[in-house]
Amino acid sequence: MAGREQAVRRWFSMWLEGRDTGILQLFAPDALYIESWGPEYRGAQQIKHWFEEWNTRGKVLAWDIRGFFHREDRTVVEWYFENKMHDGTAEIFDGLSLIDWDGDDRICRLQEFGCNLHRYDPYADGPAPKFREAPNIWF
Repeated sequence: MAGREQAVRRWFSMWLEGRDTGILQLFAPDALYIESWGPEYRGAQQIKHWFEEWNTRGKVLAWDIRGFFHREDRTVVEWYFENKMHDGTAEIFDGLSLIDWDGDDRICRLQEFGCNLHRYDPYADGPAPKFREAPNIWF
């Protein structure tokens, strides 16, 4: 399990540094990566392309790991994420990554799940819910 946790930490560090230090070794050649808001990338080469292209448009400011959960060939990582794009937009959210490993301990499937940090109690003012008028961002 320690090797898998080290691999995840390496992946997150690449984003924080904006520098590829081994994507093609970390991901299986036919890996699938699914972002929480919809895009998916097929194959280590496409994951590498996405990483390099994305880092021309923005910067990951924080990707803090809160915990790992392991079971057989699967790992769940709980985390906090923050970025800022060059156009001024920014995102912060909590999330989970569901990771499947191949026989060589490479990531063969990674799916992200995000959770909005702007949470509230819709029943704070009584039994009828009051929901915010803001549109859903990407969940």
